Amino acid sequence: MRGSKILITGPSGQVAAPIAKALATDNEVWGIARFSDPSARESLEKAGVRCETVNLASGDFTGLPTDFDYVLNLAVAKSGRWDKDLGANAESAGLLMAHCRTAKAFLHCSSAAVYDPPDDEPRTERAALGDNHKPMFPTYSISKIAGEVVVRTMSRALGVPAIIARLNVPYGNNGGWPFFHMEMMLGDIPIPVPEGGPAVYNPIHEDDIIAMLPKLLEKAAVPAPTVNWCGEQAVSLQEWCTYIGTLIGKEPVFEKSLQALRGNPTDATLMRELVGGTTVDWRDGFRRMVATFHPELVG
Repeated sequence: MRGSKILITGPSGQVAAPIAKALATDNEVWGIARFSDPSARESLEKAGVRCETVNLASGDFTGLPTDFDYVLNLAVAKSGRWDKDLGANAESAGLLMAHCRTAKAFLHCSSAAVYDPPDDEPRTERAALGDNHKPMFPTYSISKIAGEVVVRTMSRALGVPAIIARLNVPYGNNGGWPFFHMEMMLGDIPIPVPEGGPAVYNPIHEDDIIAMLPKLLEKAAVPAPTVNWCGEQAVSLQEWCTYIGTLIGKEPVFEKSLQALRGNPTDATLMRELVGGTTVDWRDGFRRMVATFHPELVG
């Protein structure tokens, strides 16, 4: 990928920001978003990312070049408005593929939130889909499923090599879901958990996300393959909160709630076959995350 022209959507987001900055060291990286936070834009531009203001929900890419080598669709909308979220998470992906139809590869970042099987076995890429996140984000799972369908269809219609990667709890020095749990604990706020046993996930550190990107793009094809993008260690929400608690000197308080998301573990077999495994141990990754945001608490 070195020396490539790369377009990234949502570059100010938790997952996309470290990716954009890492790739900008030896590539021409463009980032498109609304950029409602001027400081986020300034941080990206200092790292060498060219930022252009685009409203993805509108699907209007007028004025944006078409000659990108690679497109990383990392933007996400969770407004709760069906028109806006379907536009940003699904329709815009297809329109962007049409705009950049000469790209060597199009990576569409989806989510393990698309899975909704009735049990807690690790989800393979063929597991049942459904409205997993409805209790917390009513539009999210459905609009992400719609986005996958749009990308698969446009890949075939346009002949654009694509790959769909379903992220499972991304985190790192730029935050993530575990970061919010940490802040809740520091604020003495109970953490909602589902009824039943531990809520298991497969958190993946931003270092592994960045390292896997070139390999994922190499696997882009027509039709577009779908792969879980996850850590290889299954960890429950309760377990990582308890570990964070030992680092910050706070014992988590769990509160059972019908609105809490149940566990969503994913199977990493296909990922290992296509692009290899992860390298960051979850405890090391969580410790680094805590130290980044609260160095005064971690020696």
